[in-house]
Amino acid sequence: MSKIKVLVVDDSAVVRTILTRELSNDPDIEVVGTAPDPYVARDKIVQLQPNVITLDIEMPRMDGLAFLRKLMEYYPLPTIVVSSLTGHGSSLALEAFEIGAVEVMSKPGASYSVGDMGEQLIDKIKAAARVNIQSWRENKVKVSSLHTIKSSLGKTTKKVIAIGASTGGTEAIKQVLCRMPPGAPGAVIVQHMPAHFTRAFAQRLNGLCKIEVKEAEAGDSVIPGRALIAPGNYHMVFRRSGARYYVDITEGPLVNHQRPAVDLLFGSVAEYAGGNAIGAILTGMGADGAKGLLKMREAGARTIAQDEASSVVFGMPKEAIKQGAVETVCPLSDITRRLLMMIYN
Repeated sequence: MSKIKVLVVDDSAVVRTILTRELSNDPDIEVVGTAPDPYVARDKIVQLQPNVITLDIEMPRMDGLAFLRKLMEYYPLPTIVVSSLTGHGSSLALEAFEIGAVEVMSKPGASYSVGDMGEQLIDKIKAAARVNIQSWRENKVKVSSLHTIKSSLGKTTKKVIAIGASTGGTEAIKQVLCRMPPGAPGAVIVQHMPAHFTRAFAQRLNGLCKIEVKEAEAGDSVIPGRALIAPGNYHMVFRRSGARYYVDITEGPLVNHQRPAVDLLFGSVAEYAGGNAIGAILTGMGADGAKGLLKMREAGARTIAQDEASSVVFGMPKEAIKQGAVETVCPLSDITRRLLMMIYN
């Protein structure tokens, strides 16, 4: 099996050195070159023909987003944005997803160590290398084209929807939530993403959806018409106090190389909601969520997985299906409808 060829594009020589060193720790990855700006990157892409590129946003001569637009138009390649993602940068990262980036990551810093970043970047590069970038671009659906499900669902505090996703998940979650009616059961969501990014992601979805979408805070209630997204670099677990559902936000070690981890969320939903829950596992690489979804199903929850054809990477759903955790498999376009049907059937 040939190695995954990676080109690192960043104006910082220190960052280029760190990324090259961390990626070189994996025998399946070869950093074939580095570039300090998009102009050098353009020439090296043609010369070296990488399978995946990592791309900074703020660079001299041409910013990363402008380069990404040109790249997706003329020479589309799986691209992982690696940025500081603080303040204004988080909105820029969301724009990168809209343009065509497969993944977005934070640079090492106070949020997490170089070692943690290296492990996650390696996983994301392996996932990106498997993405059909043309299909990924063509299948991105604008919110205006979504068929919104109309429903007169009664409010209930008994039901909860739990969703887990990774590579390609930002688009998948957007499609699922934008189809939710205002009275939909409360939802708890883990999408593998770095610190500072999840708040901007939630705010953008909140402006697009008929339900409230927010980055979760410790003690937030899980109520009808609200979706809580686990904050980047923190685990989110589900809790119950009497008739009230709520979430806790914790630190703790990486689980399945991830923080937040889908398995922790699903496992806690299985424990505290049991048969009152519906679990959905969406596109993503790896096995995170499979064991937790199995716990949910064993506890009486209904479960669903995104199918291979509509997944950017069919890793997480495939592993959950393999472990017997999945009751129903369907395309992304049908997941919201099926989730809502499962609530009362």
